[in-house]
Amino acid sequence: MQTEIVQLTERRTVAVYSTDDVEPYLEHNKLLRSMEQPNTDGLKHVASVPNIVMVKWLNEAWQRGQNVRYLSPEWDEIVAKKLKDPEWAYLRTDAPSHRVGWGA
Repeated sequence: MQTEIVQLTERRTVAVYSTDDVEPYLEHNKLLRSMEQPNTDGLKHVASVPNIVMVKWLNEAWQRGQNVRYLSPEWDEIVAKKLKDPEWAYLRTDAPSHRVGWGA
């Protein structure tokens, strides 16, 4: 992920722009969805989320007034909710045929 800080005015107003190539993540997720994950130890790989998407979700939470910290229990709840949403299903690595419902 690349981040650039740009000064917008002489009054110290700045903008932060982040960009990332997410194609490798999406291709890898697609590959993992095609593979069955044995659940022998009680753990499974549920999703692979690009950093740029995590930044987007964090910014959205802050815009809603949620003073959430990255990797906090509150953050984990936000991520879990997003990954249960069909809109973000392409980030999941557990194939629909290998799970019951949308719960992870």
